[in-house]
Amino acid sequence: MKLKTILKKKSGRVGGKVTVRHQGGRHKRFLRDVDYRRDKRDLRARVIAVEYDPNRNASVALLAYEDGEKRYIIAPEGLAVGAPVIASEFAPIEPGNALPLVKIPAGTAVHNLEIRPGKGGQMVRGAGSAAVVQGKEGDYMLVKLPSGELRRFLLNAWATIGMPSGGERRGIRIGKAGTNRRRGIRPTVRGVAMHPGAHPHGGGEGRSGVGMKYPKRYSGTKAVGRTRKHRKYSNKMIVTRRKAGRHQQT
Repeated sequence: MKLKTILKKKSGRVGGKVTVRHQGGRHKRFLRDVDYRRDKRDLRARVIAVEYDPNRNASVALLAYEDGEKRYIIAPEGLAVGAPVIASEFAPIEPGNALPLVKIPAGTAVHNLEIRPGKGGQMVRGAGSAAVVQGKEGDYMLVKLPSGELRRFLLNAWATIGMPSGGERRGIRIGKAGTNRRRGIRPTVRGVAMHPGAHPHGGGEGRSGVGMKYPKRYSGTKAVGRTRKHRKYSNKMIVTRRKAGRHQQT
């Protein structure tokens, strides 16, 4: 199994027509196949490298298993080269080890949480973010997410111990325009600075505002108020919402 493949970039274009603005260029990069499922159970592995990944703000750790297979995982804080790692119901509570939530003691920081057991980790995978196991409630485990939301998870849902590394990268300054261009981010121009054929906000003499009933996107649709339908994955598992003042869901 290839762990690295070239990540193709179409730069927000279909048939040469721009479908997503502000994308283009970018340095060539590889896509690392990260193991979110952690389905090699009860098989010991050792960290042979901790690498930078251009596709995420957290670092990735390269594991070598006893059977010779290698896989990438998200590198948690404190995981060093040479450290042993295992995914098992009886694994010690150490960074990088994966266990079912029911086997993780309350107060432990975890990441890469499964919503559906067996599907692989889908939540809490960004650098510097960690969920905290609160305890057991009937047939569920209560977990406090980085947003402050308290949520129920199934007992047999798996999670990885520790906090994803790279939290300090959030404070890095871009420094110059070329840095964003190498990331594939093209300049963003204000609508009021354009001519009227390019944007609804364009035109006018001198410095001018929007000058219409409500702000619009370049396509002419509304750019204020509720512009999309918000559909959460599941509300029935939420005990306390992340925003203050919301009623508790039971």
